[in-house]
Amino acid sequence: MSHALLTAFGLFAVAAMIICYELEARSPRYILGFAVACWLGAVYGFLQGAWPFGIAEVFWGAIAIKKWRGAKPVVRGNGAGTA
Repeated sequence: MSHALLTAFGLFAVAAMIICYELEARSPRYILGFAVACWLGAVYGFLQGAWPFGIAEVFWGAIAIKKWRGAKPVVRGNGAGTA
């Protein structure tokens, strides 16, 4: 894998982590997305040769899966308030 392609992959993984982390309150799907993005970040870390980063991302992904399993679906109202 070329250096530029590896860098783009790492940028994608980290950007996905940030986006999913920010949107976690909207749906448990984003928590799952964060876990997957962490594991993509781990792959990047290992390919880059930064194995401590890779190991940390594996654990962050596992923590996110645990959080995802305990998450309740977000229930949204229909927008009609009671006055």
